[in-house]
Amino acid sequence: MINEKIQFDMAAELLKKFLPAEMHEAALKELNAEREEKSLEPKEKFSASDRAAILVEALPYIQEFHGKTIVIKYGGNAMVNDELKASVMQDVALMKFVGINVVIVHGGGPEITGFLKKLGKESSFVSGLRVTDEETVEIAEMVLDGKINSEIVTLLNRRGLRAVGLSGKDADLIQAEKKLATVYEDGEKTKVDIGYVGKAKQVNIRIVNDLIGQGYVPVIAPIGVGEDGESYNINADYVAADIAGALKAEKLLLLTDTEGVYKNFEDKKSFISTLKADEARAFIKDGIISGGMIPKVEACLRALDRGTNKAYIIDGRLPHSIILELFTAAGLGTEVL
Repeated sequence: MINEKIQFDMAAELLKKFLPAEMHEAALKELNAEREEKSLEPKEKFSASDRAAILVEALPYIQEFHGKTIVIKYGGNAMVNDELKASVMQDVALMKFVGINVVIVHGGGPEITGFLKKLGKESSFVSGLRVTDEETVEIAEMVLDGKINSEIVTLLNRRGLRAVGLSGKDADLIQAEKKLATVYEDGEKTKVDIGYVGKAKQVNIRIVNDLIGQGYVPVIAPIGVGEDGESYNINADYVAADIAGALKAEKLLLLTDTEGVYKNFEDKKSFISTLKADEARAFIKDGIISGGMIPKVEACLRALDRGTNKAYIIDGRLPHSIILELFTAAGLGTEVL
């Protein structure tokens, strides 16, 4: 694992190397602010060979992914922590400026929960999915599409990108139907109705392809539209998987608030760096993978089944985790295959 000091130094080198000159000062200023706020020890100056080694390590990955499409599911603490927000936006800017097509699908669970709490509504979940009545889906749509989506677009635009916000309802991007939650108990599978929670029945990817072709970064809120025009709240992991599959993306990256998948979360030595599909399904059935990790693992499997090349669950709490996964040999997180 690359230590924190080297992570920052590598990010600074890549930003300096690949961002347009007019963006250097602002980007490096943000990076240095992160260092100061985290009270990092003053770094030893890299030698010329150290700097070259960082770029040489990144170069083959930049070449490999140039012109390819990578879908990022943006969620968890990386959406509510200002330092991590800046880190993610820098990573996306770097990816875009070195020729990678980036599509972002975002969640917003903590903000939805917070807003519901202000209104006196408690949140409940079944198999990692929010129980969603008619009032809750209206609030979810307002928070996801009206607040979070526009904020992400603004943050990206401020970094010199051309970002466009979309809801799954725009241009019938995500035609949805009701999704029943799956509950495993004593090895038995039961389906449970949890309200206006949906799944994609059809993904009309043309608008996303059109935006990518014109150099935009599509930012997608996970709201789908039903046959009668009703809104469905769709888990953002599943939406990211469907979008990645429809685009035949090179990679799907799911940001989460843990290092990846564990066989026993209490035992850090049980971390799983590579998870095979059959193992994943068995772990879900046996309760080894549970709660909010179920949609993430299922989303990876879904994306792979639909034509995505690779799928990863990575720790979004780590600054520049996206760059570290894409542009270093060590990589991060759990690959599902």
